[in-house]
Amino acid sequence: MTETPLDLAFAATEAAPDDIPTRLRYYARLTEGELFLLLEREGKGDTLDPKVFDLEDGPIVLAFDREDRLTEFTGMPAPYAALPGRVVVEMLAGSDMGLGLNLGVAPSARVFPPEILAWLAETLSERPEELENRVAAFHAPRGLPEAVLTALDARLARMEGLAALAYLVGTEYEGGQRGHMLAFVDAAPGAESALARAVQGALGFSGIEAGQLDVTFLAANDTRAAELARLGLRFDLPQPAKPVEVKAPGLDPDAPPKLR
Repeated sequence: MTETPLDLAFAATEAAPDDIPTRLRYYARLTEGELFLLLEREGKGDTLDPKVFDLEDGPIVLAFDREDRLTEFTGMPAPYAALPGRVVVEMLAGSDMGLGLNLGVAPSARVFPPEILAWLAETLSERPEELENRVAAFHAPRGLPEAVLTALDARLARMEGLAALAYLVGTEYEGGQRGHMLAFVDAAPGAESALARAVQGALGFSGIEAGQLDVTFLAANDTRAAELARLGLRFDLPQPAKPVEVKAPGLDPDAPPKLR
């Protein structure tokens, strides 16, 4: 069976167990990707009933990074919910349940205890501040670690249709403070929260503080957009054939499904 991105990220952590950036990249891959959560029965509305396994160390639910891996584990078709890894983590955080990932079917098999899920959820829940201070000047971005740029590029490439593009620029505020700002252009209606959380996901698992990057949203005809285009580093988000409406629980980071 072909190795998945999660298999490769897990193997990298096994090869370098003390390397923190490698481990953070693994967590980023886990939360960014899609997981197939095994259910007791088909979900109704925004309520899910995961199949719970009682182990010696406590109850766990099971998820897999491919649908065929879930079927291989169960040996027959079974109900499941396909959700972003972030949503699965947030849904389980605060419960007494752990997460069994790819158990028995892949080299990336692992059990996440409740305390790790709580830490992941806390990391994901923090978000960069939306731009509030008045900007005195923009300049080209300087000094951000390469890991941040790579993480942003990878994360925004998965946010199909949620904005046209984004510019990363350096900022100088009226009080003299300096920083960086990511400006999204023509965000889809209702997508602002999802985009802010996407930025946090990139920052949270890249080893820098979220406060080092502000977020704002502009229309393409905003007079500032032309200046940002001249000075900033551009990220193009992929565009779907039809406009995206941010309504489903998997797209709305503030409304993960509920556990039964």
